[in-house]
Amino acid sequence: MELVPVEQMSAAAQWLNETFATFDYNILEFYYNLHSSPIGGILDVFFEIYTRLGDEGILFIVLSLIMMLFKKTRKLGFGMLGGIIVGALFTNITIKPLVARPRPYATTETFYNWWNSVAHGLESEFSFPSGHTTSTAAALFPVFLGCNKKKSWIVFPLIILMGASRNYILVHYPSDILGGIIIGCLAGFIAYMIFEFLYKRQN
Repeated sequence: MELVPVEQMSAAAQWLNETFATFDYNILEFYYNLHSSPIGGILDVFFEIYTRLGDEGILFIVLSLIMMLFKKTRKLGFGMLGGIIVGALFTNITIKPLVARPRPYATTETFYNWWNSVAHGLESEFSFPSGHTTSTAAALFPVFLGCNKKKSWIVFPLIILMGASRNYILVHYPSDILGGIIIGCLAGFIAYMIFEFLYKRQN
């Protein structure tokens, strides 16, 4: 696979790569070292399974549709689905094509070798922000907002784990994950507030 030269990247992609270079490298190196450690085989399987839970947001779409069937969870179901839709509009439709940041494995030989050692397939589209992380945050943040905070905080480790899985298999920069969490939580918040407003108007 040919690497993408810096001069062929968009200005936004170049800025991200330069600004977050140390941050991204150190965290990806940490995950690569985990992969190379004695527990790497177990982590390879765990992160491969976990990252697939976020493919196309299908799991969360199905969960939201199921929740819509029951009156007690209907509002949260609408919030989850709305968050996923808003997140997709922000991420896949708008930001990704504009920034057009190549995947880390397509930019440097070091990242390519690390990615190749995990033996993961090529990913479609661009890198910033992480779509998996965005959809996970967009779906789960309304759950945090609408449920008991003593229990609903558990959504944040689940969101972070999704981002970690994308870093572990070297298909995203850590800064992509950070962007995905921010955008996803914003999308989830917008969707939740819209449906909260609509429900109040009905009652």
